[in-house]
Amino acid sequence: MKQRKIPMRKDIVTGEMAPKKQLVRIVRNQEQEVSIDPTGKQSGRGAYISLDVAIAKKAKQERTFDHTFGVKIDDQFYDDLIAYVDHQQARRELFNND
Repeated sequence: MKQRKIPMRKDIVTGEMAPKKQLVRIVRNQEQEVSIDPTGKQSGRGAYISLDVAIAKKAKQERTFDHTFGVKIDDQFYDDLIAYVDHQQARRELFNND
């Protein structure tokens, strides 16, 4: 049986390529609102970040998504992102699924 191709995406904080399932999509819609896209299917400009708390904190420190999307984003969004990534990382470790 033929091997399925694993979709790869680039983490905008580290610049490394990783399987799409190990990343979370952040999306900016037409109203210039930035949000976390757990489904990966919302319409708008998307960027990916690894499911790693250290990388999410680095994104907050460097204001990565402000530069990527060209909009001013509150600290609350970055705090929510860190909490979401922490939760997903804990789930992945608990259920041990990749």
